Amino acid sequence: MGSSRRGILIGGAAGVLMTGAPVFAQDTTPPAFSGTHQPKPLTFDPAKLEGLSERLITSHWQNNYIGSVNALNMIEGKLAKAMAEPDVHQLVYAGLKREELHRTGSVILHELYFEALGGGGEPGGRIVPALAEAYGSFDHWQQEFIRTARALGGGSGWVMLSYNLHTESLHTYWAPDHMHNATLGVPLLALDMYEHSYHMDYGTAAMKYVDAFFRNIDWQVVDRRYHRARRMAAV
Repeated sequence: MGSSRRGILIGGAAGVLMTGAPVFAQDTTPPAFSGTHQPKPLTFDPAKLEGLSERLITSHWQNNYIGSVNALNMIEGKLAKAMAEPDVHQLVYAGLKREELHRTGSVILHELYFEALGGGGEPGGRIVPALAEAYGSFDHWQQEFIRTARALGGGSGWVMLSYNLHTESLHTYWAPDHMHNATLGVPLLALDMYEHSYHMDYGTAAMKYVDAFFRNIDWQVVDRRYHRARRMAAV
């Protein structure tokens, strides 16, 4: 086998090996694999939310969100190391890439979740009539969002109000984990339905948590995201 064909070796059931010179040396790690993500602080006082305890919010932020930030940094470091090694099994690399996507989604969705808390829950801004136009009324949208959350209760995943850049329309999307959203969907509001987000306060009564979530939404944040998404669609 000539040197020009040494890049890929097929090993039967064992799969494919990436072989040859490293893509880049470890001392030249690009920003994509820098592993320098920093957690964002809470923008509200967790002791002042209605129906969501300080203990719950602090645990969620410290253990789940910051845990995902740290895990993402670790995975990026492993990817950098893998790219600097001459032989990496495709299954190993596939696992790293899946975990990169999983942790990236967790970090982003948790940041969207926490950033939209701390308000009084009173809907406002252009997002309100936009939702009314999309769903017949704002109440109809809220009922549909809550029904989607109920479908995830006792399981895991996210409910997202997103602006679909492709169709230029608002939709509520169901996500079974951190890695699912409509293609070109820009999340405007994210509701964490993993049990860690409510079990400490409500046990299995997930819908009481959803009610509390709505009482604490900062709709100004959601409205700013909506305007930003509309500008993106116009480009």
